[in-house]
This record gives sequence, structure tokens and C-alpha cells, in this order.
Amino acid sequence: MLMDKHVSKTPHMGSGQSSDKLHCNRYLDGQGPPPLVQQAKEGVDELYRGPNGCQPEGQMTWVILHRELPRFPDDNTLQINYIFPDGIQTEKHPHPCQPYAGLRLCAYLPDNRDGRSVLKLLEKAFNEQLLFTVTTNKDGEDMVTTASIPLKTQADGGSGVDGYPDSDYLKTVRKLLKDKGIE
Repeated sequence: MLMDKHVSKTPHMGSGQSSDKLHCNRYLDGQGPPPLVQQAKEGVDELYRGPNGCQPEGQMTWVILHRELPRFPDDNTLQINYIFPDGIQTEKHPHPCQPYAGLRLCAYLPDNRDGRSVLKLLEKAFNEQLLFTVTTNKDGEDMVTTASIPLKTQADGGSGVDGYPDSDYLKTVRKLLKDKGIE
């Protein structure tokens, strides 16, 4: 029973912990390890997505603006605020131990059922560190920038300037997030 107590006190599994502990814990709970097919799928998923992204430490908040977006005349606007302070790169960034410039960015979604659904997906992707990364710009400076998920950073002006109207945006971003395992 001492072993059972020890396992229950271990912190919840994170990317740095062995999946063997999960299997051991399941075994101790009388369930045994998962089927080999499930173990293989979990391994493939982790290889495909990685244990987590390379997004630096930051904050995501959102507010409701009492204004409409083009093509969403009956809806308010969700403004998502992303804040990344300047920092020092880790081993998952291009130049470990070197500084990078932070980022303040606003993104916009319609405040309706589809927009709120995408907001939840973006929040999940943010928490899994998939929305932003550190890259080197054309001047050789390292900085935080968006990764592979496009964000609407302008309330209007059209898709050419990352704004609305863009009739396919919500569908497109949902598909791109699904491709990264965010559903």
C-alpha cells in the first residue's frame, strides 16, 4: 500500500514525465495497461504534435467589444489579447540563452456561437503552446510571432490584411486547429 500512496502523491503527468507511470498507475488501479493499439496511437500522436509547442511564456485574455465585424452585423466582437514579455530563449527556441523581443497582439472573432467555439479552440491551442513561437526576423533579431494558425489581427480591411470580412476564416482556423489535434 505504501507504493500506492507514493503513486497517488506524484504530480499529475506532464510532458516531462514518463508515460510508464500512467500505465503503472492504471495497473495499480486494477485496470492494467492500455491496449497496444492505443499505446501506439498515443505514441504517434505525441510524435506528430510533440509533447508541447515552443511557445514562450505569455498570457491570453479576451473581452467583448460592443461593435460589429464586417459580415457579422448582429454580433458583438470578441477581442483576444495576447501578451508576451521580452524573455530569454530556452532549448526549444532557435538560440537558447539569447534574448527575444516580446509581443502584444489583438485578434478578433465574432461574438456568436461559431466565434465562441473557435475562441475555446484557440484557448486550448494557446495552453498547449501551439499558437506562437520565437523566430528570427529579417534583421536577425529573435522575436515572438504567430506560428501556423492565422489570427485576425484587424477588425476590418479584408483577408489581405488579416481582417474581416473573410467568409471562410472560422472554418479554416477550425480545420487547421483540428490538424494539430485541437478539437
